[in-house]
Amino acid sequence: MDQKIRILIIEDDEILRMAYRSLLSDVPGYQVLNAYPSFDDARRYLQAESPDVILLDIEMPGTNGLDALPVIKKMLPDVSIVILTVFDSEEMVFEALGKGASGYLTKNSPGARIIEAVREVRSGGGAMSTNVARIVMRSFQKNLNSPLTRRETEILELIAGGQTKSQVAQTLFIDTETVRSHVKNIYVKLDVNSKSEAIRTARDKRFI
Repeated sequence: MDQKIRILIIEDDEILRMAYRSLLSDVPGYQVLNAYPSFDDARRYLQAESPDVILLDIEMPGTNGLDALPVIKKMLPDVSIVILTVFDSEEMVFEALGKGASGYLTKNSPGARIIEAVREVRSGGGAMSTNVARIVMRSFQKNLNSPLTRRETEILELIAGGQTKSQVAQTLFIDTETVRSHVKNIYVKLDVNSKSEAIRTARDKRFI
């Protein structure tokens, strides 16, 4: 590819932002146009800079990455967006992909994987961290007739993995009462009366 891949970085952590910029600037065939601490800071320059690929964080001051995705795709329909975040919950992964992300990497991805992801999405591929790819594959292997919502499935999987309701709340950034409400709905839908019954029934029927 003779033309350089033009890259924009939107990441609120200054150390990571500079690290990504340094990493990608050293790659032949890559050009880092700019690096911004938030989508709100980047927004007014997006069309003028017209990047090929955007590395986008989710948790940022102002507009978060998930809300920014459809706005970016409307402004730049041909841009490829790679989510680069600490969050890898099933709900966030599918929301990001559904809103137009071409890739989803977690921040513990090695530098070589980030470099490779830029090329992948620019050539029409989908770049994912191993753990994210596992989430996507697992979702296709589940029983599609499950009565549980995606959130209920996610909560039951965390509980089956040994987390308490308060730990689930912390993991998913929701309050404990919301978790309790979801668990109550899970019991009703699965026609069970205990956590162990819910887990066993869900596993037997491939709901989780």
